[in-house]
Amino acid sequence: MRVWFLSAGLALMCMAQNAAAGTVLIVGDSISAGFGLDTRLGWVSLLEQRLKREGFDDKVINASISGDTSAGGQARLPALLAEHKPQLVILELGGNDGLRGMQPTQLQQNLASMIDSSRASGAKVLLLGMQLPPNYGKRYTEAFAEVYTKVADEKKIPLVPFFLDGVGGHPDLMQADGLHPAAGAQDKLLENVWPALKPLL
Repeated sequence: MRVWFLSAGLALMCMAQNAAAGTVLIVGDSISAGFGLDTRLGWVSLLEQRLKREGFDDKVINASISGDTSAGGQARLPALLAEHKPQLVILELGGNDGLRGMQPTQLQQNLASMIDSSRASGAKVLLLGMQLPPNYGKRYTEAFAEVYTKVADEKKIPLVPFFLDGVGGHPDLMQADGLHPAAGAQDKLLENVWPALKPLL
């Protein structure tokens, strides 16, 4: 009987630990998918390692797809929420919208919809902001960058204003295409995200 009670107690402890551990769902594009890199070197893998080092049991699901747009993320999100039931959703989308010249208003609507869906499922949301190279024109690049601030203010969610801060525009930290961060930039990307992410865990 003692052995049975001990086993039952351990089982209950494991269940409690699993219940306490959350799931972090990252919905992004090539930057979070680790395009051009060994994914073990990407910022998402570095995040998993940091969570373990700092004593968090949260599981990280990387649902990022290279080339994805905000519309693509919006279409994929309901199934991801239903499958993984995350406690935190990190949205890293919009760069491809901008590179394709899509309307900032559409990006804003898509991000707002994803935030609403995530919250309706019970998840907190962290938004990672993006900026475009200056060759897209001042008017468009400013309107694009403002989308993230507007959405974050409207929905009252935390925002990393520019995910690639300290990386974008630095050739030594970018891959040869000038668009994707190199392996040496991945620590910096995580450092840009961590201060806003940690309080949400």
